[in-house]
Amino acid sequence: MRDLYSLLGIPRTASEADIKSAYRKLAKELHPDRNKDKPNASEKFSEVTRAYDLLSDKAKRAQYDRGEIDADGNPANPFAGMGGRPGYGRGGTYGAGPGGGPGNGGDFGGYGGDEIDLGDLFEGLFGGRKNPQQQAGARRGFGRQPPPPPPKRGADIQYRLAVPFAEAAAGRDQRITLADGKAINLKLPAGVEDGTMMRLKDKGHPGTGGNGDGIVMVEVGGHPFFRREGDNIRMDLPVTLDEALRGAKVKCPTVDGAVMLTLKPGTSSGTVMRLAGKGWTKKSGQSADGKAERGDQLVTIEIQLPADLADLEQRLDGWVDTARPREKFGL
Repeated sequence: MRDLYSLLGIPRTASEADIKSAYRKLAKELHPDRNKDKPNASEKFSEVTRAYDLLSDKAKRAQYDRGEIDADGNPANPFAGMGGRPGYGRGGTYGAGPGGGPGNGGDFGGYGGDEIDLGDLFEGLFGGRKNPQQQAGARRGFGRQPPPPPPKRGADIQYRLAVPFAEAAAGRDQRITLADGKAINLKLPAGVEDGTMMRLKDKGHPGTGGNGDGIVMVEVGGHPFFRREGDNIRMDLPVTLDEALRGAKVKCPTVDGAVMLTLKPGTSSGTVMRLAGKGWTKKSGQSADGKAERGDQLVTIEIQLPADLADLEQRLDGWVDTARPREKFGL
């Protein structure tokens, strides 16, 4: 049986963050769309995805670590460890067989061989009296046939979803077309990142045990002037010298559209202005309207001098700024 920790390449002491980081790295490496020349990439991708699903669930991870469930999340063998133990002879004396000798240990852990009828035991365990052939088999060492394997679910289907930066930041629903040709609206999770994996239950291939799932890997695009910083979005806004000097109302782009930004007279280059609620969706917390809370947009003002400085130089002829902006550096 494969080990889930080995599949993800992490130790058993790995933290939740370590598990998530390892999975995202492997998911990008193994995604079938990036490995079209490797036919087994899809199978490996599904394996690491199932490993992540189990280990990222605290309760299931604890059960797996204790050996209560296997790598597929199914209950472990309930009879593990019951047979083969040297044990009690017919008289109830540990290690005593017929005549007071040591138990032979060859029949159901040394319970006295063929002279004990295990029918009642099987009746209690499996809800029915066994026929003579089954009872004989039981005396030879439990005699129960292994249960048939559970029905197998269909294979997962992998998708890549390219999401523009502004759409991901605002958490706007996305349209995705599935393998069966149907298009659905997909709600992005709050705090979505490049490489976020989303599971569409029962949207995979059919199987005797039910449909597999659809696994969507989100790819967040870049932007020419926005950049993400945690839950905030940063950008640099150029303004003219006279706008900074006299103060002005200037248009400023956001992921939700342009807004008016008020500059105070004498605004310096490098001033940072905050637009509340215009940042990235947060993973936790909701606003009053039930939508995900968002970070802020931080706007850094950049004073842009005119391309032709002749007129400006003429106007400043004879004027010298007596300020000492580098004094704080000891210069």
